[in-house]
Amino acid sequence: MDIALANYFLPEGITDYFDIVSHKTEDEKVHFYLEEKNILPEEFKSETAKSKGFTPEITVEDFPLRGKSVLLHIKRRRWTLVKSGLIVKRDWTIVAKGTRITSEFASFLKGIIR
Repeated sequence: MDIALANYFLPEGITDYFDIVSHKTEDEKVHFYLEEKNILPEEFKSETAKSKGFTPEITVEDFPLRGKSVLLHIKRRRWTLVKSGLIVKRDWTIVAKGTRITSEFASFLKGIIR
């Protein structure tokens, strides 16, 4: 899918942090499958870390599109800090306080934090 086109259908700013790995339409639903990009959170940039895959996928319902439900299947990335062995994930509350994302995207992210 063309990323520029996808930006019209997804929460603003989401492609800054997630890759669209696939999409499909079935019945009355549009599915977008998203994986967090392998970009270490700012607070751990000074550390050596290894990507250790993803958290279990969650599904979030987004705004409908032409009468069809939109489901976002999201996998958040996790990293292991080499020195300490600590497993870390991006702190979406810190990201939401920044100026790069909209309130809509911040609200969306708050919905996925568990």
